[in-house]
Amino acid sequence: MPDTPARSIANPLASLLKRRFDLPDEDATLAFGGRFALALAHIKRTLGERFPGLQVQLIGDLGAGKTTLVRATLRALGHAGRVRSPTYTLVEPYSLATDLGPLDVYHFDLYRFVDPAEWADAGFREYFDTGAICLVEWPQKAGGLLGVPDLEFTLEPEGEGRVLIARAFSETGKTCLESC
Repeated sequence: MPDTPARSIANPLASLLKRRFDLPDEDATLAFGGRFALALAHIKRTLGERFPGLQVQLIGDLGAGKTTLVRATLRALGHAGRVRSPTYTLVEPYSLATDLGPLDVYHFDLYRFVDPAEWADAGFREYFDTGAICLVEWPQKAGGLLGVPDLEFTLEPEGEGRVLIARAFSETGKTCLESC
């Protein structure tokens, strides 16, 4: 597809952009999810059919707020139904009808993986080559098989709330992060 912009992946050790977001409570996490959804919509609007998709890796301990952030993002993108944690199903697909056209979002949870080979065996690679948004919890369980993400969100406890450290590794991810 010559009309599709290639993902320009940076050195995995050096991000193109790094930002910190303080999330003192659940409402702040929900608000960030809303801003993230707006940033995704902006990129989709700007690139149109050339939107290459986006891989977002969500890193954090159990209870860090990864699924809460995904739920808030999906709600802000227009999903009105239930948002299930894919802990047992491994992936939950969402086909959203947005004002920008159809948008596929895949929510992965790799927590139960014991070996990175399970990623390859599951056949999930195809989801990442469709122009979809792939939100991946516990990406480290796939070893290096996921490759370098467009965005990496690390959630860590801080005081009574959380801090989100966001790093962009592609131009698309950088553009998205600049809009958050």
